[in-house]
Amino acid sequence: MTANGWFQIFLFLLLVFLVTKPVGIFMTRVFNREKTFLDPLLRPLEKLLYRVTGVDENHEMPWTEYAISMLLFSLVSMIVLYAMERLQGHLPFNPQKLGAVSPSALAFNTAASFTTNTNWQNYSGETTMSYFTQMAGLAYHNFMSAAVGIVLAIAFIRGVARRQMQTIGNFWVDLVRCNLWVLLPVCIIGALVLVSQGVVQNLKPYDTAKLVEPMKVQTTGPDGKTVTQTVTDQTIAQGPVASQEIIKELGTNGGGFFNANSSHPFENPTPLSNLIELVSIFAIGGGLTYTLGRMTGSQRHGWAVWAAMAILFLVGVSVAYWAEARGNPLLAGTDQRATAVQAGGNMEGKEVRFGIANTALWATVTTDASCGAINGWHDSFTPLGGLVPLVNIMLSEVIFGGVGAGMYGMLIDIVLAVFIAGLMVGRTPEYLGKKIEAYDVKMAMLVILIFPLVILGFSAISAVANFGTSSILNAGPHGLSEILYSFTSQAGNNGSAFAGLTTNTLWYNTAGAITMLAGRFLMIIPMLAIAGNLAQKKFVPPSLGTFPVTTPLFTVLLIGVILIVGALTFFPALSLGPILEHLLMAAGKTF
Repeated sequence: MTANGWFQIFLFLLLVFLVTKPVGIFMTRVFNREKTFLDPLLRPLEKLLYRVTGVDENHEMPWTEYAISMLLFSLVSMIVLYAMERLQGHLPFNPQKLGAVSPSALAFNTAASFTTNTNWQNYSGETTMSYFTQMAGLAYHNFMSAAVGIVLAIAFIRGVARRQMQTIGNFWVDLVRCNLWVLLPVCIIGALVLVSQGVVQNLKPYDTAKLVEPMKVQTTGPDGKTVTQTVTDQTIAQGPVASQEIIKELGTNGGGFFNANSSHPFENPTPLSNLIELVSIFAIGGGLTYTLGRMTGSQRHGWAVWAAMAILFLVGVSVAYWAEARGNPLLAGTDQRATAVQAGGNMEGKEVRFGIANTALWATVTTDASCGAINGWHDSFTPLGGLVPLVNIMLSEVIFGGVGAGMYGMLIDIVLAVFIAGLMVGRTPEYLGKKIEAYDVKMAMLVILIFPLVILGFSAISAVANFGTSSILNAGPHGLSEILYSFTSQAGNNGSAFAGLTTNTLWYNTAGAITMLAGRFLMIIPMLAIAGNLAQKKFVPPSLGTFPVTTPLFTVLLIGVILIVGALTFFPALSLGPILEHLLMAAGKTF
């Protein structure tokens, strides 16, 4: 580990801290429908949209109507994307003449993936998706699925803030305002900045370049035999990348235009573009903590939540950086080890232009949030280095989190923390003047239990059935980690992968789609039920027995609840995967 590496990490956290307040204030004004500097331009457009779609902007919804609206919108969006994938060969903006996304299970998986803000990809973008599908299909979902997550968090915050009310807002109004005021303006500016750094943005057909010298490539034919071919040309893929790259990070979507994702020089060409994309991942999640404090009238509570997230982030990135900088002890005394030491540790699977510190930082950030974008391959990390992103997702990505999803996940943990604190002092627990009662705790536990049930259930089946194990490319505990990471990432709507696991099969496409849909929507319903229940409650003035949620003690308790819930649930599985792999590596065991 180097001083320069730590400087990069703390500079990043400082920038996140600096954007938290302005982003939080602006989002508060947007969703409270207060005046902003964008109103003269956007209000006429907003009113036109409501007039065309028949939306009554003054209509308030109870949590059930809010949930039904969200589900219907997501269902229709998913069907449209599936149809677009299957028909893309007949649609415009397809200079490479790419055919339908096939098989149908892959199209189903991709439609579920982008609808749920997961953006898991069982395909290579540059060889599978046309420009039309990338722009009108995937980029559209990057905006809409991100906006859905944000407005759900706002609805939950309203539930905490409101008193004796039956409603938590209007889904359609929140969705429109989120896109027009928050996502689109930032992405227009951000895309132009990324273009200035060299991120590609065009609609040209792919270019072909002559190789300096021919290259022999081995492929497996339909009959299973190995075929050797001599390649003299290289296809250089391009397209409307910058416009998708910025919303991919800001909306914590993560799906790459190219298969190499943010390690590709056309997606992430410079250290500055790398920093911009990293800060974009945390910007809205950090801002929502300030929005929480501002909308509930307890700004210190918002900062206490921010502090809990920052501490967990620093712990995770420190472990990942240490593990990767330390390298692999099995390479000690070899030429590879000497090269690795000169480079600073384990450089396998990492871009030399980013190095170990920035790759460890990115892996931590992208899994703290439900982003899933990568600038290095997690499969090539050391066991403990790979453990960090896996654990981050298992903690429900509440460390700044995905846009909205991290905040409402954190609010569920806050409900549990306040409940535990109430038990400790022998009083009915209270959260910002609202009593936390049996119904709230039951719904919170339902959210907590759905997540591991989906992950561990599908992982167990895949680890014992031939249709699951036949896709594993690595023996031993690392193979189990690949399966576990796959379903954890999809249930957490993250989208990153260990790689090394062949997931474009009927089983993994279908099971993965079900996992993503369950991880998104089965957890949203009880969360909205809590929001609706809190909104109806009376305000209870604080007393001597009220546990304050604005102090360092609360921050420590919240961190403890997050870690204990995750540890108790997933430690047995982790002990058979990355933890066992680390112990075996230390003992000199290879597979």
